[in-house]
Formats: sequence, C-alpha cells, structure tokens
Amino acid sequence: MVLSLVEIRVGSALESLARLHADMTDPFDLIFLDADKPNNPNYLEWALKLSRPGTLIIGDNVIREGAILDAASTDASVTGTRTFLERLGNHPRLDATALQTVGSKGYDGFALAIVKS
Repeated sequence: MVLSLVEIRVGSALESLARLHADMTDPFDLIFLDADKPNNPNYLEWALKLSRPGTLIIGDNVIREGAILDAASTDASVTGTRTFLERLGNHPRLDATALQTVGSKGYDGFALAIVKS
C-alpha cells in the first residue's frame, strides 16, 4: 500500500505551501501546478522554495486558447499565466519551455521547467 506515503492537506493552496515550507518538508522532485491561474506566479515562487536542483516544475493550462498573446486582456487568469510564463522564462534558476497541445477540448498547453541550482 502507498497510503502511508500520502499526506492530504485541505485548504488554501498558498497557505498550504507556506505550511509545507515552515514544516521544513524535504524538497520535491516533481511539482505540478494546476490551481487558480491568477496565483501561478506565487505558486512558482513556492515551487522554487520547495525544490532542489533537478526538480521538474510543470505548469498546466498556459496557452489558454491563445489568450495569453492578447496584451490588452485584463482577465486575471490570462495575466496571471502570462506573468508566470515570463518569470519562468527569465528566472536564473530555471531552464524552461512551453508546449501547445491540441485535442478534443481545443488547444491549450503546459510549461516545463527544470531547476538548475
């Protein structure tokens, strides 16, 4: 059984991440971000605090049907995702890329980043 290896935390993601960090949790090897998009830049900062060199960070739903290219968009999910991608691409500790996907749900995509140091 793997049940003994799983810990479930219920509550605000940002508060849960702060508690994980305060608890001095061991760094994660894989971090998958798929929560409220306006907070993706904040989740990225927490992911970096909870990672080590070699950690893979995945951000889901980063293309948003192409809406991230609309510089005039005031949609919080779009602006949060755009800021997330900009920080991902400019962060000195990360090597990153974004991939577009196409399927029955339309088109979207995900971002992949490897923590360097």
